[in-house]
Amino acid sequence: MIIKKRCVKSKNWVKIYLPANRKIDTANISFLPEIHFFFKTIEKRPFYFKTISYFCRFNFCRKTKVMSAVSDKKKKSAPAKASLNGAAAYDKNTYLTWFETMYRVRRFEERTLFAYSQQKIRGFCHVYIGQEAIAAALVTGIRKEDKVVTAYRQHGVALARGLTSNSCMAELFGKSTGCVKGKGGSMHFFSAELNYFGGNGIVGAQIPIGTGIAFAEKYRGSDNLCVTMFGDGAARQGALHEAFNMAMTWKLPVLYICENNKYAMGTSVERTSNVTEMHKLGLSYEMPSESVDGMSPESVHEAFERAAAHIRAGKGPYYLEINTYRYRGHSVSDPAKYRSKDEVEDYRTKDPVIVTEEKIVNNKIASQKEMDALKAKIDQEVEDSLEFAENSPYPLPSELYDDNYTQADYPFLT
Repeated sequence: MIIKKRCVKSKNWVKIYLPANRKIDTANISFLPEIHFFFKTIEKRPFYFKTISYFCRFNFCRKTKVMSAVSDKKKKSAPAKASLNGAAAYDKNTYLTWFETMYRVRRFEERTLFAYSQQKIRGFCHVYIGQEAIAAALVTGIRKEDKVVTAYRQHGVALARGLTSNSCMAELFGKSTGCVKGKGGSMHFFSAELNYFGGNGIVGAQIPIGTGIAFAEKYRGSDNLCVTMFGDGAARQGALHEAFNMAMTWKLPVLYICENNKYAMGTSVERTSNVTEMHKLGLSYEMPSESVDGMSPESVHEAFERAAAHIRAGKGPYYLEINTYRYRGHSVSDPAKYRSKDEVEDYRTKDPVIVTEEKIVNNKIASQKEMDALKAKIDQEVEDSLEFAENSPYPLPSELYDDNYTQADYPFLT
């Protein structure tokens, strides 16, 4: 085992490399509880890794024993961003709400990847790590009555809308206690009670669906809007242009959001389109459009407020290109070799979870002790969700045809 460390101020990060076909011996390891749990779980369920990299914050002040040498090679600290020391723009409750949402999503997704490595979660799985600032702004920038529909990278969006960690993790495990009774899996969370309409597995399919939901809200005479989210890859679908044209013609209450994480399924925006500034797509339809810093919950929140005010005033759709970054590959099977390590490291200096925590502490919005207590609470919540999912039953075979739309007098089946 090789351990490399980098210290940035008081924040320490560990990168652990496990060689191919090397079985883990945990006998002489005394890490912090989080890391220790990671290895002890593997010890209880022995298996071999081909390759694994594991990142985690770590306190080097504690005595640590490892199986082989520790490299103390020093690296330059990334320059602090100006915003870290700037005055806080919002109150304590807002910042803590943003941080709690982002940290919950981050920990949930990290444990999802761990469960996937143990083959407890199967099939496609797309995590939201790096894009959490968008989820945070969904909590504060729109109303609970507003509708939300998105694509398949949607665990974080679902948690932000109020689905519980238990119901989401159980759904990933395919258990009957999941948010859609174990029948949807990673890409198809849903909650009509929380106005969350998925989770859609077909690229771009949610764009006309969200437009239709917005039409329903206009037809009913409500002042609710539908947030319709899609990625930069889905922006190439013809359905986007049909939906944009219809929405502008009928002035539908829809907020279109392109979560531009730069690489779609693995091909950069620059290689797939002459138009690389995605918000310009809306200008063809004279739709108000703007580009937003997706690594900042403040920026995303403010953009949501501007867009929502425009839409609720009856002026029709609004389009936001939210520039963000996924730290992981497109899905768990994607090694993401199409981008450089330097690029990923540069974006890690903008990590919304870390930057927001530092801003809260540095501006004395909350103490480090308060932040640690909040993180401990969420850590326990996510660990409990794994136990809940593990102990929940699978759906019964007899329930296969439950909850399906049927028409009793459908004339084409006998």
